[in-house]
Amino acid sequence: MLNHTQKLNRLVEFGLEISHVADLDLLLEKVLSEARFLFNADAGSIYIKEGEKLRFTISQNETLQKRLPKGQKLIYTSFTLPINNQSIAGYVANNDQALNIPDVYQLRPDLPFSFNKEFDRMSDYHTQSMLTIPMKNTRNQIVGVLQLINAQDDQGKIIPFDAEDEPIVKHFAIYAANAIERAQMTRDTIERMIRMAELRDPRETGPHANRVAAFSVELYEAYAQKKNLPQKEVECTRDALRMAAMLHDVGKVAISDTILKKPGKLSDDEYEIMKKHTIHGARLFIDPRSDFDEFSAIVALNHHERWDGNGYPGHVDPASGAPLPGYQGKSGKARGKREEEIPLFGRIVALADVYDALSSARVYKKAWSEEKVLQIIEEERGKQFDPQLVDCFFARLDMIRSLASKYPDKNPAE
Repeated sequence: MLNHTQKLNRLVEFGLEISHVADLDLLLEKVLSEARFLFNADAGSIYIKEGEKLRFTISQNETLQKRLPKGQKLIYTSFTLPINNQSIAGYVANNDQALNIPDVYQLRPDLPFSFNKEFDRMSDYHTQSMLTIPMKNTRNQIVGVLQLINAQDDQGKIIPFDAEDEPIVKHFAIYAANAIERAQMTRDTIERMIRMAELRDPRETGPHANRVAAFSVELYEAYAQKKNLPQKEVECTRDALRMAAMLHDVGKVAISDTILKKPGKLSDDEYEIMKKHTIHGARLFIDPRSDFDEFSAIVALNHHERWDGNGYPGHVDPASGAPLPGYQGKSGKARGKREEEIPLFGRIVALADVYDALSSARVYKKAWSEEKVLQIIEEERGKQFDPQLVDCFFARLDMIRSLASKYPDKNPAE
C-alpha cells in the first residue's frame, strides 16, 4: 500500500499522464485503474452523467478477473440509473456528496439509498467496503461518479476505505472529471465528422464507427500480447488507433452522391471512383502533427488492402493518387499491398470493418447470422485477412461481442 506522501506524488503524476489520453473509453479505463491502484481497491466502476441519468460505463474487478483464463477480459453490461436518492451512485450524484461505507450489507434501514445485491449473487462476489465520489469539473458540474469497492490491506484482507484518503480522492476526481470532459469534446468532434459522412452515405454511422474502433483496439491488444510489445507502447498506441479507426471511411465525403447513394450495383467505372475514398481520407491527414493524424492517414489509406495483394488502392502516393515508382502494374494501376507490406493498423481495421459490416443491418441488407459471418472470416484467413489477426479475433470473440452491444444502431433496418 502507498503511504500518504506517495499517494500525493502519484496524484500529481496522474494529472500529467491523463492529459495525454484523448480517447474517452481508454481514458475511463486508465482513470479507474489508477484509482484502484492509489487506494488499493479490488474493484470499481465509473458512471457517466447523461442528462438526468448515470450510465454504468466501465467496471474492473481483480477477484473476478483472476477467475478467467489468461488473456481474457472481464465482460460487463452497460445500464443506466436515475439520478435520485435510491441507489448509492444516484445519491452521490444527486446530493453532490461522497459516501464512504465500511460495509454495504450493514446499511442502516433509515437511509434513503440501498445496495443492490443482485450483482454479488450472480457473480459469486462479495462487496463490502465502498467509496463513492462525485466527479466534478472546474465549473463545479458533476460529470460522473467514481465508485471504488473493497479496499485491501497489505495481506489482501478487505478493510474500510481510510477517511484520511477522502481529500485525495476528491482531488483525483476533479482531475478525472476535467480529463473526461476534454475527451468527450474530442469524441464529439470526431462524431461530428462521422455524421457529416453519414449525411452523404447512410452506411457510415456513429455506432458503426465506434464498434470498428473498439474492435480494432481489442485486436491490437491481443496482437501486442502475442508479440510481447512493451505495455507503455501499447497504451500510447491504442489511444490514437481508436480515434483513427473511427474515421476509416471519412474520405467518402469526397465521393459523388450519384455513386454513394446508387441503389443498385456500381459499374466498373463507378467502383473505381468509390475506391478513391481511401486516398481522399488519407489526404485529410497528409501533414501529420500527432500520432492521431499519422494513424488516421494509415488507416484511411490501407483498410481495403488484402493480405493476398488483391485489395486497393495499393502502393500509391496519397497526395497525387499515382502509383509509387516501381509498383505500377501492366494495367497502369498500382500493385496492391500484400501481407506485411500492409501497415498493421490497416490490417486490423480491415478485419474489424468487415466483421461489423457483415454483422449489421442496413437499409439495403439484413444482418448476416453470426455463424455465417464467422465462417467468412475463417475462410478469408490468409486471403483477405492477416492469419495472426484472425487468431486474435477468435481469441477475443466474447469481448468483441460485448463491445458490439455497447454501441447499438439507433434505428437498425429490418
